[in-house]
Amino acid sequence: MKKNSLPRITACVLALLTVCGCSKKLPSLENEDNSANAEKNIYNIVYFGEIETLNYLKTDTEVDYALCSNLVDNLIDYDKYGNIVPGLAESWSHNEDMSVWTFKIRRGVKWVDCDGNEVAEVKADDWVASAQYINNAANESDNQYIYDVGGNVHNVQNYYDYTEYMMKSDGGRLTTDEDGEELVPVEEVKPEDIGVTAVDDYTLVYTLDHPCSFFLSCLSYSAYMPVNRDFLNRSGDMFGRSKENILYNGAFRLAEFIPQEKRTLVKNETYWDKDNVHIDEINAKYRKDASEVSTESFLNGDIDQILIGVDDMDKWMADPETASQIHSMRPDIAYSYFYGFNFKPEFGAKYEPDNWSKAVVNEDFRKSIMYSLDRRALAEVYEPYNPDILLQKTITPETFVSTGGKDYTDFPPFEQIMAKETFDTALAQSHRDKARTALEKEGVTFPVKVLLPYNPAINNWENECQVAKKQLEDCLGTDYVDVIVERGPDTGFLSAVRRSGKYALLLCNYGADFADPATYAEPFTADNNFSFWDKSEDPEIKALFAEYIDLVNKASVTYDDIGKRYELYAEAEALLIDHAIVCPSRVSNGDGYVADRLSQFDGQFAPYGLARSRYKGMVIHERSMSMEEFNAAYEQWEQERLKNTK
Repeated sequence: MKKNSLPRITACVLALLTVCGCSKKLPSLENEDNSANAEKNIYNIVYFGEIETLNYLKTDTEVDYALCSNLVDNLIDYDKYGNIVPGLAESWSHNEDMSVWTFKIRRGVKWVDCDGNEVAEVKADDWVASAQYINNAANESDNQYIYDVGGNVHNVQNYYDYTEYMMKSDGGRLTTDEDGEELVPVEEVKPEDIGVTAVDDYTLVYTLDHPCSFFLSCLSYSAYMPVNRDFLNRSGDMFGRSKENILYNGAFRLAEFIPQEKRTLVKNETYWDKDNVHIDEINAKYRKDASEVSTESFLNGDIDQILIGVDDMDKWMADPETASQIHSMRPDIAYSYFYGFNFKPEFGAKYEPDNWSKAVVNEDFRKSIMYSLDRRALAEVYEPYNPDILLQKTITPETFVSTGGKDYTDFPPFEQIMAKETFDTALAQSHRDKARTALEKEGVTFPVKVLLPYNPAINNWENECQVAKKQLEDCLGTDYVDVIVERGPDTGFLSAVRRSGKYALLLCNYGADFADPATYAEPFTADNNFSFWDKSEDPEIKALFAEYIDLVNKASVTYDDIGKRYELYAEAEALLIDHAIVCPSRVSNGDGYVADRLSQFDGQFAPYGLARSRYKGMVIHERSMSMEEFNAAYEQWEQERLKNTK
């Protein structure tokens, strides 16, 4: 989660403003001048990946909820150091074992339409309506899992299972599904049986099946956003289809939206914390290719942010004016990157899916690929000046969570993983030779085609794929693997490629949803469409999956011993890495190199959730930071965070 209210600008923030340069117009910290003659603070940007939906109750796609996080608020916010602070909940309390959480809803907060007209007051039932919608299987919400995995909210899974049965059985009338499989009746669970209750208009209670010390950290994710029940019912299937079909209670409303052309966010003047919203308008124009944006557009103020690819760095650094306004991004441990193998390929015959299916279940084959990947060289595609700050050997990033002063990645199951280097050409070739001998006996033909797709909307992804291709083919030989780098769609990439199984090897990323190792275990459990290893019919893969699930299940019900809980999750994660089900790579570097008149140090922070996506608290500056200024501000922020983290 991430978000901070910033009730006032502290001395530290003022120091950072000095580093960044003067503001175009610093909003008043008292009573902002909103008269017709007041100069507006307008932030102009371009974007390259279009959203699929505004229905934040259904989506689990970052590009979708990154936008929606600016339109709808949550119960809690974050400050700039990662501390949880009040949001739409003014206060909260819990019982002794943290299984019942009570929230006092802020009074007077308004839902408005896209034109800013008041529609209703935000009330406790808005969270009840949200929970009932998301956990109804008929709505096919991709973010439903967080109610179960991320909070153990009472009866949500039972309600989901019942609604799924009713949907598949046509209201209980059918005894088999469309595939002819028997449908076992499920005991009825009503929406009001879910453990989300409005005691009154301003008191909301979550009842959990088990104690959950990290429950607050779940609450800034999109699944826990509220929705007005009457509006949702009136909208029906149209909810989230357009700017007119959602309501707004956040810092901004979507005043204009033409897909793959432009969108305009304007400050919500009814917002409960509008004094901490310093941007009046965000104008975003769609561009299919970042190269369409010129340096002149940034220098003359037409565009306030440009993402800069590594290939363009020489051009920017050659000019003193542009060199003084380019910097890297703060490493982002909210996102973990890893290479995933597909155990149930659904790509076209020309890429030989049957041949891949036979090869990928061989552990030596997978390890030959894993040890051929040079993580440092791959990270240099995004951060050539300091790639080591991005590298990781585990799926869960270092410093993400700790207990008793001990980082999660320091637990014993990771000891050997952290001690050895994953890039080892001799070891890769040893596994290659073992794999070839075994696979030739099973009828696998060489070279094995390795389909490696990329999203063209993501800066430098194609370049990383080309580097990976060269590494694999140089180390293992083109007579062993034929790596095929293929361009995927720039809109709907996840649905079209990863979730559809149209890849052999894929650079995947996963964003943490809450402060517990369970969040990084979730992608590899059943029906999560990350590697499809749960769908494999190979006996060895099935046995490994069963062992993994057993460890995760044991960890998930360990509530009273956090150290033991972490150790079980670490053992499960180590299994994934030891058997090369996935190949850990790096954390995110944000957007790599950037020229930006916003400073990320003005805004909110958390290593999970939505805070990073929000513009609340941000201030537009006259100039972008230089490398030196950014490094100084980052160091100062880290020092301040150590002092101020609660």
